[in-house]
Amino acid sequence: MNTNADPAELQKFSDLAHRWWDPTSEFKPLHEINPLRLRWIDGHADLAGKRVLDIGCGGGILSESMAALGAQVTGIDLSDKALGVARLHLFESGNKVDYQHCSAEEFASRHPGEFDVVTCMEMLEHVPDPASTVAACAGLVRPGGQVFFSTLNRNFKSYLLAVVGAEYILNLLPRGTHEYAKFIKPSELARYCRNAGLESAELLGMSYNPLTQTYSLGQDTSVNYMLQTRREA
Repeated sequence: MNTNADPAELQKFSDLAHRWWDPTSEFKPLHEINPLRLRWIDGHADLAGKRVLDIGCGGGILSESMAALGAQVTGIDLSDKALGVARLHLFESGNKVDYQHCSAEEFASRHPGEFDVVTCMEMLEHVPDPASTVAACAGLVRPGGQVFFSTLNRNFKSYLLAVVGAEYILNLLPRGTHEYAKFIKPSELARYCRNAGLESAELLGMSYNPLTQTYSLGQDTSVNYMLQTRREA
């Protein structure tokens, strides 16, 4: 079975897996944006008591925070090292998350329509076929359930800020973290969603202020953005 994954991308994150829960490491931006995206998701989905799947969960930053709010969380990823770190961190946090080594497409074939909420954050720009991942997300959520995405827009500003600025000037991310050609315009993501039977609901931008070194949510979707969708009932 062909896997919708780039071995080089998996290796990049596996090499850094041991630093996933260090808030001063290369994953500092994930730690800093997590409260924002968690509040946004919970505000729409009311996570307590919901069955939630976190696709591309990595070391489990979002998975654990959703579990802490009372969700029944499953996290899937294709990096054994990241999953090992995620499972180890559960001993420290006391949260409960079911971590599994699996692709979104394979998991969708075995668990169709089983989840109330599916999250796929900061992942689509790292896979060879993002439309395939979106379709898998749609297949995993129940009719009427919600799928949340976040990714990077593709334009000159996003190249300057997300690649040149974040990786080469501000050193917020390791060099080579992102490939500009894999960035996805909101219109493209919306089309993938429509084709998969997902209805777009809210599009929201996330911005970084280098002077205050803080992130905020707003209407500027020119660089980082998040999309809330619902599966047609």
